[in-house]
Amino acid sequence: MTVSGGVDSITLTHLCTKIGLDVSLAHCNFCLRGKESDVDEDFVNRFGDQLGLEVFSQRFDTKGYASENKLSTQVAARNLRYNWFQELANQLQFDYILTAHHADDSLETFLINFSRGTGLEGLTGIPEINENIVRPLLAFSREDIEVYAIENHLKWRDDSSNAETKYLRNKLRHDVIPTLKSINSNLLKNFLTTQRQLLEIREIVEDRMNDVSESVIEEIDDSKIVFNIPKLEELNNPKAYLYQLLKDYGFTSWDDIENLLTSQPGKQVFSSDYRLLKDRETLILMRQGANETEDAISVESLDPVVFGEGKLMFTEVDNWEELDEPIIFIDVDKIQLPLTLRKWKDGDFFYPIGMRGKKKVSKFLKDEKWPLIKKEGLWILCSGDEVVWLVGERMDDRFKITDQTKRILKIQLIQNK
Repeated sequence: MTVSGGVDSITLTHLCTKIGLDVSLAHCNFCLRGKESDVDEDFVNRFGDQLGLEVFSQRFDTKGYASENKLSTQVAARNLRYNWFQELANQLQFDYILTAHHADDSLETFLINFSRGTGLEGLTGIPEINENIVRPLLAFSREDIEVYAIENHLKWRDDSSNAETKYLRNKLRHDVIPTLKSINSNLLKNFLTTQRQLLEIREIVEDRMNDVSESVIEEIDDSKIVFNIPKLEELNNPKAYLYQLLKDYGFTSWDDIENLLTSQPGKQVFSSDYRLLKDRETLILMRQGANETEDAISVESLDPVVFGEGKLMFTEVDNWEELDEPIIFIDVDKIQLPLTLRKWKDGDFFYPIGMRGKKKVSKFLKDEKWPLIKKEGLWILCSGDEVVWLVGERMDDRFKITDQTKRILKIQLIQNK
């Protein structure tokens, strides 16, 4: 159980011990309030000793962490505590992490998200259960908790920073919400009712999105998700569906994303970690950096070479045969080591076997109607400045077997599964 020493966490601890739950206490000292932070830590340790409970305490250089990761102090403290709570839970095999968030906390979160602009998820407040994190007091107000603590003669610590209104949450807590409650004494009760209804609506939306996802997603694997544009356009309000499909990937330019449906192939929209690419009849979602050009690999000998798409095998053979697999047979005396294995680039050209004359690789891929994502992932094998093979696809006519060939080299691509 997470315990700050405030009335909320002290009350939750008291309730848990009263009903006989097997709990341990975890306290974070963020070292932000000098001696006051240390006194809070001592208070929680003594409180745990009085109840016969094991207490885990951790000190953090919160300001240093915030500066290093370019975070606000509040976000830094949140990341530090939840990361540590999860580490404790994993190491000591705790079943749950209990926090003492209550109804007023959830209302504050609702107003923060509402003021910043949010989807349905941000308007449903703090979840009661989120994987192994459980918040048993969400149905109760701050006032309910304080009344219980006083009636049971509990002692607690007040965090002086909670009185400062420079933080948005505190400003809402001390200035905005009391005004709203003075206007409507049933504010918190009505909020909890609305929150429950929003959660029910959210479940309906999620059920609908499961059906839509099955319809519009053509392909999904570890590197990408491919969406079918015609099926998206059949939906009422495609923009709303695109938001639901992509909201977890950090995008904010929803008008630009909707415009991708009718834009030219090659247009992209970026979030901090992902990109959404228009390719003919599909939208392709990929993590930033996927398919970027990798360093060229120098093939010094005819030993196997491992690279991004799999492995190249080189074997001298006596005869060659046509195979459907990604295998080519070349005249070994026409190549010069070291070979180079790299991603293709603009300006590359080759002499496609079975065709007359040379052709730019870019033109060949366009004529073959290659998808953009497949183009980005194409590797070529070169001898000097000459392309030997568009790996896995078309070889160069200059290296083919002829009647004068004395030594045959088999090159096979074993693709990653």
